[in-house]
Amino acid sequence: MSALEDFHYQELTERDQRILEFEREWWRFAGAKESAIRELFGIEPAYYYQQLNELIDQPAAEAHEPLLVRRLRRQRGTRQTGRSSGSVA
Repeated sequence: MSALEDFHYQELTERDQRILEFEREWWRFAGAKESAIRELFGIEPAYYYQQLNELIDQPAAEAHEPLLVRRLRRQRGTRQTGRSSGSVA
């Protein structure tokens, strides 16, 4: 790990790192993702997703998990584009 990567890695809190790890491997947990969020983090899924969206905008998160963070950003952008184009269920 380079000095710059090490610097960015240190900026993430333990909870931030746990969130990224969970996003990378949540499919391994039995049951719904929302249930796993409540069990592992002790928070409601809506709050978790707010925290996740803030986290993936941080350069430190991208330095720590570049592929994961870019994928999550793309997914968020796709959801936002769908909402803004007037797609209503």
